[in-house]
Amino acid sequence: MFLRHVLRPPPPEGDIRLRTEKAGLSRGLNSRHIRFIALGSAIGTGLFYGSSASIETGGPAVLLAYLIGGAAVFLVLRSLGEMAVANPSAGSFGEYASRHLGPLAGFLTGWTYAFEMVIVAVADVTAIGVYMGFWFPDVPRWIWVLAAVLIVGALNLVSVKVFGELEFWLSLVKIVAIVSMIIVGIVVIAFSLGTGHVHVGIDNLWNNGGFFAGGIDGWVLSFAIVMFAFGGTEIIGVTAGEAESPEKTIPSAVNSIPLRIILFYVLTLAVIMSITPWQQISDSGSPFVQIFAGVGLKSAAAVLNVVVLTAALSAINSDIFAAGRTMFGLAERGQGPAVMRRTTPNGVPWVTTLVMIGALLFGVVMNAVVPGEIFLIIASIATFATVFVWVMIMLTHVKARRAMSPEETAALKFPAPFWPYGQIITLVFMTAVLVLLGFEEDTRVALEVGVVWLALLTVVFFLAVRRKAGTDPQSVPSTDEDAGAVNTVKEERAEVSG
Repeated sequence: MFLRHVLRPPPPEGDIRLRTEKAGLSRGLNSRHIRFIALGSAIGTGLFYGSSASIETGGPAVLLAYLIGGAAVFLVLRSLGEMAVANPSAGSFGEYASRHLGPLAGFLTGWTYAFEMVIVAVADVTAIGVYMGFWFPDVPRWIWVLAAVLIVGALNLVSVKVFGELEFWLSLVKIVAIVSMIIVGIVVIAFSLGTGHVHVGIDNLWNNGGFFAGGIDGWVLSFAIVMFAFGGTEIIGVTAGEAESPEKTIPSAVNSIPLRIILFYVLTLAVIMSITPWQQISDSGSPFVQIFAGVGLKSAAAVLNVVVLTAALSAINSDIFAAGRTMFGLAERGQGPAVMRRTTPNGVPWVTTLVMIGALLFGVVMNAVVPGEIFLIIASIATFATVFVWVMIMLTHVKARRAMSPEETAALKFPAPFWPYGQIITLVFMTAVLVLLGFEEDTRVALEVGVVWLALLTVVFFLAVRRKAGTDPQSVPSTDEDAGAVNTVKEERAEVSG
């Protein structure tokens, strides 16, 4: 009974005011915001902290893993970009899945993405506790985690423009810092600077057991961690609903992905492993900080620690935004609690933002109870959720494209490349990554949690969503034409209530 109440369908046609007062998201994100939100999602804890685990598993060959994984993610984002530009009003890829694959697929995709953002955000706040240990090793980690949750959560409640501006400046700090670190790192390598305790040189990439020092099996297993680093890039599809000119901003953001991967992942990690042999990089902190501390540049290490803190805050900022908008969209389709449709006068879905803040407080508890093991567990679960969402995006795109006529395909403003073989190869690759999670004991929990999560969602869908009074799950728009009709009704309602 409770589930039927909280998952009740959207208000009937006559209930105009509730719909318009509580469901209006603000289009306050411009091209600059969208581009840097995408950067903020891609450059976070997965790179600044999680890369140490991928290096430990795969050795220098992890650089190749980032290139391959990045190429697959680029195809996912191009496929998502095609749908987002064609129909930006949808607001999330969960809605695309509902239209093309059915309501259950949209329900699973939307809530798994929200779950992904919660888990990734917990990983990000956990990293903040680790980073603060660089200066305050005796202070309990959970204190810093709690402070981060409250600060970023409060900022997300202001307005979408405040969020966009905050993300712009936080991401700008990260970009400048990474470029500066690469330049300083190249200088350190070129002049063999340091204390002499470690060998500095590009030959560190192949002289310490070879390029595939972790073995082929270690390199393959590293993909399970590598893909975590790219999690959150799909936020580009979520921002389409609040972008001022999605037909321009979305392609610009998506097409910047390849250069970003080469610069921010491959080149950066190559510099790190050239300065410090890969075996000496540990998970006790950010490898970005470790390399400069290891060669005796303490002041540079301190500056970089500020940067990685900024990166983590930026990532949490994006996580809260993305999860909140996704839950808002689910509520709009009658697939989430109706209260999640409520927004502030500034167009911020405040209920969903508070839900995210509450979920992050769970991360505070986890950091107080199991501070040592939490990150790998959380990262593995986040990888499952992330890759599952990517698989659903690709399946949605394949179904949508196959339903198009040749004329409709030719009219696409931002078509995904390499159709259809690139999409098929990407689907196979993503599925293989999910299977890889079961090969290691440390990551196997991700599959277990993931299967239980999907099973629970399926039960909730059939017990609550399908049985809602007066709601047929097939009433969810299944085509762009249907969606356009729904959007027209919304606009007419807004005019009437105004």
